[in-house]
Parts: sequence; structure tokens; C-alpha cells
Amino acid sequence: MKRFALSRTGIAVAASALSLTLATGCSDSGSGSKDDDKAAGSDKPTAAAKVLSDAELTKRIIAAGDVDGYKVGPADQSEAFTSSKDDVKVVDEKCAPIAYVVTGFAPGDSTAYVNRMATQEVSASPSASSTKSLEDMTDEDLDDAMKSITDALGATVTIVSLSSYEGDGAKETMSSVSDAIKGCASGFKATGNGDTQKFTKVEAEKASGSGDDSLAFAVTGDAEGDKVVVHGEVVRHGSTIATYYTLSLAAFADEATAGDYTIPAEIIKAQAAKLA
Repeated sequence: MKRFALSRTGIAVAASALSLTLATGCSDSGSGSKDDDKAAGSDKPTAAAKVLSDAELTKRIIAAGDVDGYKVGPADQSEAFTSSKDDVKVVDEKCAPIAYVVTGFAPGDSTAYVNRMATQEVSASPSASSTKSLEDMTDEDLDDAMKSITDALGATVTIVSLSSYEGDGAKETMSSVSDAIKGCASGFKATGNGDTQKFTKVEAEKASGSGDDSLAFAVTGDAEGDKVVVHGEVVRHGSTIATYYTLSLAAFADEATAGDYTIPAEIIKAQAAKLA
């Protein structure tokens, strides 16, 4: 997709892209044994060391005011890929953990799960074409409208989730995520409620080193023939797993810079602090 050279359908797709889960993945890069050593050396258990309920996770997930420069609130479910994790189907089962994360669900068999959306706050001047309907817009108007959209919404949007696991469930989930990154490098397809999302590539990235274990990734998605890249990270804090995946609408509008952004470090830091 060339920057600002979108069809009317493309404008509509771009405008709703922030609430679509078009990509993420997982990797075996980042923290590892050093984090396990860090956890083993601590005498004081963290809040996340025990199995937490939905109510307890809700208290510990980031909230409004926790991250400067970001608006934090409930994730928009109006454009959810599917309403139930059971409805997400993946042809290659080993890729399921990635598919669950990118469609807004816990990566493993959790006992509790909550999520939030963190939107970077930016200011932009409204487009002069904003008062026109799509049918009345010229090509120049469309370019102007798309520029206004990307200026206003080109900042990152991050879905943050917390899920809790019994026994060794959290560690096993991290292993399955690592296996998925290794086995799904060439991509996968996920279906739900008759819709299909195609992901063409999964790549390992450097993780933050947060928590007891962390895996970072980038996944390339195919949106009507255009490349979309989403960055994600999965972090284990005891029996709780935090997942992050970030989308930039500006990158969505410009294929050449589709992956030129990262998960905001301040969001990961703020969430880790609430699980300490």
C-alpha cells in the first residue's frame, strides 16, 4: 500500500485498523536463564507468583494515569476477530499461541484473563476534507484525508493483557510460544466466524528482559494484499503472563515503513511495576 494512495475502501480499512488484530508473533530471543536466576534469588514473592483471579488481574493491569502520554481503557471489542477463543482455528496447531495473541486472547490455557488498550496521545490538525463524504472526495481529497488520519492516529496503539495459570502452566505457555516462533517463521492462517487472517512471516526480536522470562517478536500480516507489521512481547511474571502487541496506523499506510516502530518501553515498565 503506497502512502496516501488509498482507495475509498482503503480509507475505511485504515480507519478501523487500530481495532483489528492483524499481527503479532513470538520469539525465543530476550531474557532467559538470567531472569530465572533473578527470580530464584528473591526472598519476597511477587503479587504475580500466585494464581490470580479475574478480579485480581483487573487490579494489577495498567489503568488510566499509569503511563504518561497514553490513554488507557478497555479494549475495543466491536471489531474483534471473534468473540470466543474457541472460535479461533489454526491449520497448524503449533502456531495457535501466536494466533491467540494476535486475535486478542491468552496465549495458553489460562484460568483468568483481562486486557486493556493503551493509545498514544497525539495532536493533529483536522483535514479540510473531513467534512466531505467519501463519494464526494477527489484523489487529492483522499490523500489529504489519509494524511490527516495517519498524523492523528499514526501513534502506536498497544493491547496489554494479563493471564493467570495453575501449576507449571505459565512456563509451559512460554515454551509453546517459543516453539511457535521457531516453527511458524513462514507464517500461518487463522480463521474465526468465517473470516480468515493471513500472516506471512514471524520473526524473533530482542525482548525487554522484563519479568522472569520474556519473548519478543514481529509478525507480518496480509491485509487485502498490503503488508502490515505488528510487534509483540510475551512476559512471564511468576504464574501470570503479560502480553503486549502494538500496531501503528502510519506504518499501515506506508508499506516501506511498515515495521518501523516498537512496543513502547514505558508501557512494559509500567505493567511490570504493577506486578512486582
